[in-house]
Amino acid sequence: MFVHPFNDIDVIAGQGTIALEMLQDAPDLDVIPVPVGGAGLIAGVATAAKHLKPEISILGVEPASFPSLTARMRGLGVPNMGQTIAEGIAVRQVGDLGYAIARPLIDDVLLIEEPFFERAVALYCNVEKTVAEGAGSASLAAVLAYPERFRGKKVGLILTGGNIDTRLLASVLTRELVREQRLVSLRFIGDDRPGLLGYVSAIIGASGANIVEVTHNRLSLDVPAKGAEFDIMIETRDQKHTQELIQVLQERGYPPRPL
Repeated sequence: MFVHPFNDIDVIAGQGTIALEMLQDAPDLDVIPVPVGGAGLIAGVATAAKHLKPEISILGVEPASFPSLTARMRGLGVPNMGQTIAEGIAVRQVGDLGYAIARPLIDDVLLIEEPFFERAVALYCNVEKTVAEGAGSASLAAVLAYPERFRGKKVGLILTGGNIDTRLLASVLTRELVREQRLVSLRFIGDDRPGLLGYVSAIIGASGANIVEVTHNRLSLDVPAKGAEFDIMIETRDQKHTQELIQVLQERGYPPRPL
């Protein structure tokens, strides 16, 4: 027997038990942002939540590159698709049954750009020590993308899964280090003489930063023939520490250019 993953009344009813459990544990919730792919999850959650607490706000959350519910609500047909790490909700068309149930119960739909999915995955991993896939982190991504919509409210986040490739997870976590300026590449141009790289490295080390990678280029045409170009990737504690290091290097006569 084929059971549809979202366009099925029993599947929708089963997913509604999420809202039952959430409101049983936290009856004072004000809003629940719900990941939207085929609209089965939000149909079940909205039905149960609105029945128990009619004033609660239900917000749909979907990738900006797969705005299936938004397009259906606005009568735009099947939208153009793009790339997203929220693969679990990258659905071309919402189900007719889920849409019919959810449409009168939801308050709004929020479209999320990719960096917010990445930040949410990284936060779950680094703060909660929980592995979340892109789609699974959608509720938290909505809070990050639209903080004013949730400020001062009690929000119930639904984490829907942790099926993420380990290489993708590693990439997301590394990209978050770059986004937070804890992993930065700096470019220096200096004289090509013995000891210069060691001198700059000593400054970096004395400042408490860690050198991850060094590239030494003597053939760049942007550099004088007697000069050399250095690209040094460093790891710091945070953005403030990075800026302090850049300031020290400038004061020592080797102003870097962040790449």
